[in-house]
Amino acid sequence: MAKAVSFLQKEIGPPPPVAAVLGSGLSAAGDSWQKIGIISYSRIAGFRKPGVAGHPGALWMVRNGDTCFVALAGRCHYYEGFSLPEIVFPVRVLASWGVTRFILTNAAGAIRPGLQPGSFMLISDHINLMGDNPLRALPVTGLGDTFPDLTQVYSASLREIARDCAESIGLELQEGVYVAVTGPNFETPAEIRMFGKLGADAVGMSTVPEVIALAQMRCQVLAISLLTNPAAGTTSEPVSHEEVLSAGTRAAEKLGRLIVAIAAKI
Repeated sequence: MAKAVSFLQKEIGPPPPVAAVLGSGLSAAGDSWQKIGIISYSRIAGFRKPGVAGHPGALWMVRNGDTCFVALAGRCHYYEGFSLPEIVFPVRVLASWGVTRFILTNAAGAIRPGLQPGSFMLISDHINLMGDNPLRALPVTGLGDTFPDLTQVYSASLREIARDCAESIGLELQEGVYVAVTGPNFETPAEIRMFGKLGADAVGMSTVPEVIALAQMRCQVLAISLLTNPAAGTTSEPVSHEEVLSAGTRAAEKLGRLIVAIAAKI
């Protein structure tokens, strides 16, 4: 981690206050951004290369007027065989570098009736059903409290800013609870019914490990799900990864404008 932080300090300099993580199919959100630096994950010590389509595996330094932020274009997933410490390593490096606020994005399946594919949902809370935790048996000291409080892990103040920014660009934001599962298979209809009864509004295979790691490091977190498809069993249509990527590409321009607006505000 120290080596990776030193590399970023040398290549970029002082850290920006904000970082964004772009989920499945959502890297197209940055197509219109002015990138003043692009660094492949392969050049940064400890960063793993995502092996799933829709995750380029590059760090972007973005400038928009007077606003600068860093973006991780793609993330690794538990279902690829990576450990959770490997998955959260990139956001830990950015936090150690000095980034204090994170905008995490993902593609998710809509569980709650009324949530439409193509819409965006602010995550207000989560349910971790991944069966693992990035803090388990963590051998590194100095990262934060071993038992971090997650009561307010999704910043209420950042969600308020996000709602204001969305309104300013004419984008509607839903809000709800995200349940994280391991994947890579999509869920069964029975599982989706169970998740709904547990209080989940959307389901996905990422984000929660990063949120837990960032909570330990006392960073502020804003998380946004693009609802790419109805969850299994909520319609008669099958679910596919191609559908997820396609929905991400179609909604990317809106997400890109929203992230820029939020970054400028915070």
